[in-house]
Amino acid sequence: MTEYFIQEQQLSATTRTVIKNCQGKALYLMVGNWGRKGNVLTLYDMSGEVVAAIKQASVIFGHKFEIYLGIEKVGNLHKIFNWPGDFYYIKHLNWAVYGNIYHHKYKINHFNEPIMRMDKATLLTGDYYVMDVTNPKDAPICICIAAIMDYWLYNRKKQPENTSNLEVNFSS
Repeated sequence: MTEYFIQEQQLSATTRTVIKNCQGKALYLMVGNWGRKGNVLTLYDMSGEVVAAIKQASVIFGHKFEIYLGIEKVGNLHKIFNWPGDFYYIKHLNWAVYGNIYHHKYKINHFNEPIMRMDKATLLTGDYYVMDVTNPKDAPICICIAAIMDYWLYNRKKQPENTSNLEVNFSS
């Protein structure tokens, strides 16, 4: 697995977000805006090439997002349900996102195969989200999905009443 580090609460912000490797080297830059239909977040590699993007496709009857790898649309993400834990599905990729989104402890699987695992870490330079991605070629899409999860988390009208009984076991 390859690890990627993102400064906590920067992923869904309208500021620039830098994604780094475990040595602290910048690998990707995410820029853009959220909140309205048609808004886009774009993920660039450090040479300035577009590697992925998220387009907000709907804000009515639940937010829906289109995910692009380069300029090719590879999936649509929408929430399926959120009891007792959140569950999201990415059409066309057949990826499922599940776990405790509120505490940034969740997984992405393709059927039974792990794609990504999200967790948190505190380093000397601050608090970070840590993404463990099984195949580095999936990292741009995983970063986009993590940005959507972060957006949904920090833009909810009602916070969860009690998530203390939700547990996700990440042991392999």
